[in-house]
Amino acid sequence: MPRPVLSLMLVVFGLTTGEFVIAGILPEVSADLAVSIPAAGRLVTAYALGMIIGAPLVTTVTARVPRRPLITGLITVSVLGNLASALAPGYGVLLASRFAAGLVVATFFAIAIATSVSMAPAGREASTVAKVALGMNLGIVLGTPIGTFVGQHLGWRSTFAAIAAFTVMALALVLRYVPAGPPAATGSVRGELRVFAGRDVQLAIALTAVGNVGVVTVFTYIAPLLTDVSGFTEDAVPVLLLVYGAGAVIGNLLGGRLADRALMPSLTGLLAALAVVLGLFWAAAESRALTATFTFAIGALAFAIIPGMQTRVLATAGAAPTLAVAVNAAGFQVAAAFAGWLGGRVIADGPGLRSLPLTGALLTAAGLAIAVHSLRRDRRPAKTRSQSPTLDM
Repeated sequence: MPRPVLSLMLVVFGLTTGEFVIAGILPEVSADLAVSIPAAGRLVTAYALGMIIGAPLVTTVTARVPRRPLITGLITVSVLGNLASALAPGYGVLLASRFAAGLVVATFFAIAIATSVSMAPAGREASTVAKVALGMNLGIVLGTPIGTFVGQHLGWRSTFAAIAAFTVMALALVLRYVPAGPPAATGSVRGELRVFAGRDVQLAIALTAVGNVGVVTVFTYIAPLLTDVSGFTEDAVPVLLLVYGAGAVIGNLLGGRLADRALMPSLTGLLAALAVVLGLFWAAAESRALTATFTFAIGALAFAIIPGMQTRVLATAGAAPTLAVAVNAAGFQVAAAFAGWLGGRVIADGPGLRSLPLTGALLTAAGLAIAVHSLRRDRRPAKTRSQSPTLDM
């Protein structure tokens, strides 16, 4: 892996660990702050809302800032947000800290994707995106289990402090190896925003948001699912998160290669497989052996769809790729925010924790419908697409 791509990947690893580690330490946070599990789950929602708001706002405001000072500033905000989380005296401050930490993540992720793609060989864009996104996988396969272990043995505050320290070290590598570059945009803000008027861009962002909400709903509450439904001990949770992450690494790399060969057909097939596996996870949730198997499969499929979704946005938003990728990352966080809220409602006021995987399967099927529509749209002549917008979603 080229050193610039590797250094960007390591920052993504730190940011992703900061986002998802809450799933592993949810019981510790809940007990220490004397709040319910659904309330602790809303910490995921707060981080996601930060990304949703920050994606268009921060990316637009900083579009004319040169790459090096922009990267430094974005990561500094994230580090401060994680340090504030570690020192938070109560639930309200922790909620605000998670929101602040999430504000800059989408913009950094967009810069990382756009920078890596600009260095990629022709025809290997999705594979290069997969290498950067490998940081997300490793945040699951290594960061989240390690963070969970640290949180269980040294306290959840130590987890956020460790994430802040690692991210500072990763920033040093980015500043050493990633070449300085010009601002992401040189035209008007209105011109940048005009890209979102395109129906293909709208569908690509909708695909990310809807296609991910089901599996994120399941992952947000994976710790109580594993302990309260499947009967695993708390000590087994980091190991099973490692299993999930191992699947994520394999799925990410495979998904990038599939997307290079056939973008929308591969995305459609992967979403269909994810819906089926989530349904099987629901049916077999009380079997520990099958639960472990499906945990691996869900991790693989959940991350196999990400390189293709990012590449789809880049392919449809050539005029403003950084802003489009940032908003697409926000689309993923719309899924995360909705997932945290929805999962809490299903647990507290609906059919209960046991039904979450089935809920995830049904939501993934909705994302599959968008993928099928986009695939059919691609196969129509370009002239027909432009002349018949009323036929679109």
